[in-house]
Amino acid sequence: MTDLRTTEPAPTLAPERAGAPCEPVLNPLQDHDISARALGKSFGKTQIFSEVSFRLARGEAVALVGANGTGKSTLLRCLLGLIPMDHGTVELLGQDISQLSTQELRRMRVSTGLVAQKHNLVPRLSVLSNVIHGLLGQFSGPRYWSQSFAPQDARAAAMAALDKVGLAHLALRRVDRLSGGQSQRVAIARALVSRPRLLIADEPCASLDPSAGEDIMAMFFELVRREGVTVVFTSHHLEHALTYGDRVLGLAGGRLELDATAASLSASDLRGLYD
Repeated sequence: MTDLRTTEPAPTLAPERAGAPCEPVLNPLQDHDISARALGKSFGKTQIFSEVSFRLARGEAVALVGANGTGKSTLLRCLLGLIPMDHGTVELLGQDISQLSTQELRRMRVSTGLVAQKHNLVPRLSVLSNVIHGLLGQFSGPRYWSQSFAPQDARAAAMAALDKVGLAHLALRRVDRLSGGQSQRVAIARALVSRPRLLIADEPCASLDPSAGEDIMAMFFELVRREGVTVVFTSHHLEHALTYGDRVLGLAGGRLELDATAASLSASDLRGLYD
């Protein structure tokens, strides 16, 4: 995978929040899995962000940082087409999502995975059944709701995903009997089972203690690097952003105030986004 850190410009941190928005870091020679242009979103009369533009290269890991309320989770949902944008365009995996029908958007999301802050697992079902649910974007029907009825190839794919996160031995255990770290590993396996090209991870370690969170981040990024998956993740842990991100995007004051390579930044550079 190309190391973008040595080929792109130094960080751009806007000196005044009211100034022009930060220009995105672009490399015209690379394929891009996400291209966002002049995005804007409001809820009622409250503007969340505006004029947000960036591109994410294939296989790149990008950390999205900023204080609470700056719109990080909202931006992720806009990128996936889960909520409509007020302004701007998003090309996701080469397709303008504003031009897709609901059915076409659903088909396109088959190539994406989501690891949310809450695990959103079904407590009374087995670990294996929950991972098989990650295939529901490709297949429908009750056979993909429970491992007892799932086709053999679905069970095999789910077991392979569990093996990657080190939980194959717990495949038949009920989810409500897992620890927090184990539950997060199941959520990651569910996101990986369909072999996505793009993964969105919203505070993937928010519910874990620091030790478990560090283990999960290391395992998660070892997997996505090996698979060549493009990743966008949010984090309040600044060291995580710098350690696991190739790029860092920073939201503040309703604008994209920072778009820089992680290698060119320090934690003190990022703390300015929280003032």
